[in-house]
Amino acid sequence: MPSSNGAHRPIVLEARGITKRFPGVIANNNVSLRLHKGENLALLGENGAGKSTLMNILYGLYQQDEGEILVSGQPVRVDTPHEAIALGIGMVHQHFQLVPVMTVTENIMLGAEVLRGPFLDRRRAEQQIREISRQHGLDVEPHALVADLPVGAQQRVEIIKALYRNADILILDEPTAVLTPQEADDLFKVMRSLTDQGTSIIFITHKLREVLTYADRIVVLRAGKVVGETTPAEASEASLAAMMVGRDVILQVDKQPPHPREVVLKISDLRVYDDRQILAVDGVDLEVRAGETLGVAGVQGNGQTELVAAIAGLRPLATGSIEVLGQQIGGNPPRTITELGVAHVPEDRQRDGIVKVYPLTDNSVLETYYQPPFAQWIVRQEQAVTRYAEQLVRDFDVRTPSVHVNASALSGGNQQKLIIAREFTRPIKLLIAAQPTRGVDVGSIEFIHKQIVRKRDEGCAVLLVSAELDEILALSDRIAVMYHGKIIAVLEAGTATREQIGLLMAGGQHPPLSDSAAATIPAAPFEPLPAPIEQGVSTHE
Repeated sequence: MPSSNGAHRPIVLEARGITKRFPGVIANNNVSLRLHKGENLALLGENGAGKSTLMNILYGLYQQDEGEILVSGQPVRVDTPHEAIALGIGMVHQHFQLVPVMTVTENIMLGAEVLRGPFLDRRRAEQQIREISRQHGLDVEPHALVADLPVGAQQRVEIIKALYRNADILILDEPTAVLTPQEADDLFKVMRSLTDQGTSIIFITHKLREVLTYADRIVVLRAGKVVGETTPAEASEASLAAMMVGRDVILQVDKQPPHPREVVLKISDLRVYDDRQILAVDGVDLEVRAGETLGVAGVQGNGQTELVAAIAGLRPLATGSIEVLGQQIGGNPPRTITELGVAHVPEDRQRDGIVKVYPLTDNSVLETYYQPPFAQWIVRQEQAVTRYAEQLVRDFDVRTPSVHVNASALSGGNQQKLIIAREFTRPIKLLIAAQPTRGVDVGSIEFIHKQIVRKRDEGCAVLLVSAELDEILALSDRIAVMYHGKIIAVLEAGTATREQIGLLMAGGQHPPLSDSAAATIPAAPFEPLPAPIEQGVSTHE
């Protein structure tokens, strides 16, 4: 539970009147906030509200145009991350800043090397890492390669890296965006341990239940300005969402019963290997019908990523078949699959969804640039492309000063909205939505959920893969649970409970399968993990 309000504790970090301008936009407009010693401060806001910009200023990645920063009451200049670290400020980015081919120790030492004569003193560094791990409950193996670690462990490495540099102020940017419910629960236990020992934390999030459960105080930004400050005791999910968006937000999905028709997607005995040549999808059978949403639930790393990649043509099949409307697509290139009416919202938007160095115009037609009206013969029709991009930006509320800026200039949530706009606007028969609302604000989540339901009601078959149990339960008509590469159960969403799904996700026993399931259960069930914490709506800036 949150500790008592920290107003009586000393202020360790303060931003006063921070203003930051970029071409065509004011990202921060006279923003002020304070952070007390041992406090967990949550920073909320829509995509593009200015949260990440403000944190990047405090960490020295950007410099403010106006205003000042104070550390322990003293005005300071923070022109580089090196200066921020020297002042005791550490930052853990949503996209981790780790070198995959290096060990945990090597990553943590990088830039802060411990020497014994002319040589690196790895043993002393490992001792320090183990001591930090023990003190704060951050379980990591110093000799492990970062590439071999799950996402939650990589995040612990980032936190240790900041503490190793003596940070007593931590900035966490969307710390649970890519974590499983169990990993998120573990992270907040670590955060509480840190604040209990005097570390001060600012965390950016859009998961409202996390904020209400774990924050000591909440500051809300909207359109670059601070629009409110509150505490969990004084707030609710509805009040926070309204403060963020500037209007009431419907947090529940409103949908009618499904009317499933013909089978659109049929997967038979599918086996797929991951990048390490380990079997990730092991004999999966699934069907998704027109007019229904099949949700795939599971702890990240149980084969969902490889399953989606195989359907989208991004990963080869080892055995089995994938059919769309009776046509075999397994092994076909993505363009062929796209032309059959398959839309794909990828799990990793920056790797598979956009080209960051391309403008929004190019990104809006990545799959259709060679088709009319965007091309005539081999000649690109620039005006048609620009008009289309402007329409997508307008209809899907993508926050950008211009469609001609590069996609890299958008916040993560607005990059996601651009992908959603591009995929949902084409005529499609099958929608593959992998983590469709990851990094998106509450108002946009409401909009995207409505669009997914609308596609289903129009007769589209929807395959939804999400780490958010609330999202799976709210949008799905049937729920398939994936564990160790297998579909171990298919449940009717109307009767499934969070406890059932959480137990299945951990490899535990389950009720009898529905008639539509084609799954087997491990003979010796694994010891179930604790049921996942309830997840709120989630976004990222």
